[in-house]
Amino acid sequence: MPPVPDRVVIATRESALALWQARHIQGQLTAHYPKLRVEILGMTTEGDRRLDISLAKVGGKGLFVKELEDALAAGRADIAVHSVKDVPMVLPEGFLLAATGKRDDPRDAFISTRHADLAELPARARVGTSSLRRECQLRARFPRLDIQPLRGNVPTRLRKLDEGQYEAVILAAAGLKRLGLEERITRVLPPAECLPAPGQGALGIECLTSRSDLVDLLAPLNDAATARCVSAERAFSRALSGSCNVPLGAYAELEGGRVRLRGFVGAPDGSRMVRGEQAAPAEAAEALGAALAEQLKAQGAAEILAELQ
Repeated sequence: MPPVPDRVVIATRESALALWQARHIQGQLTAHYPKLRVEILGMTTEGDRRLDISLAKVGGKGLFVKELEDALAAGRADIAVHSVKDVPMVLPEGFLLAATGKRDDPRDAFISTRHADLAELPARARVGTSSLRRECQLRARFPRLDIQPLRGNVPTRLRKLDEGQYEAVILAAAGLKRLGLEERITRVLPPAECLPAPGQGALGIECLTSRSDLVDLLAPLNDAATARCVSAERAFSRALSGSCNVPLGAYAELEGGRVRLRGFVGAPDGSRMVRGEQAAPAEAAEALGAALAEQLKAQGAAEILAELQ
């Protein structure tokens, strides 16, 4: 077994939410290893700088992790903490997600200052969202609404709502709760209404594959149940070339030793959606994701993906 390091540097984005997540992992590490020095290296990523254009057009969620991975490769940091939903489905060679933390609330949240639910919004009401996944599901259910792009960190998005730029916004419930903003949630959207992004609500810790010392160090932070579910969701997305350009959702739950996975692929305008569900033993979670992806391809997802590409 490799020796335990005496110092670990966490690379993170500098948004309030990302820093909360890094400090959360910092606290867990110091609780497990009281003598370990854990430091935080805050960084601004390309995704943070390019707020004038949608992620789908500017290069996808990988823009939030590349600079952090560069810091790992250069030895300026040892680990990087991410929201798993922001991590590309295929990591660069030499990198791995060494641990997946216990999942918080995976659902999306509806937030409005004047309306109690999406169904109450009037025709042409402006709804802000940062993802094609949410846009597709919203357009399919409520074609009368005006879905508009929304970028920026969580406080910025809430400010835009409060200023009247939108009648409502959709954000991840976990991020709001982590920032102490749970009271801003008007209503959480159950997966049956809005299927989450793969890995939503879970934190992932990335390091170099060569750092076996860190893999061992991070083992106590890995939540086996969450890791199983997230592996199924990410395998599903990976098999469907999941990215910010593909409206896709996946959510897995562990039930009595079996993983139940729900997924969908759709057209951005919500005009077509292909949904499916499968279950398998927990140890076959990754294969389950690939199997559900093949099922959806056979049901018409392949045609949707071909048009998107």
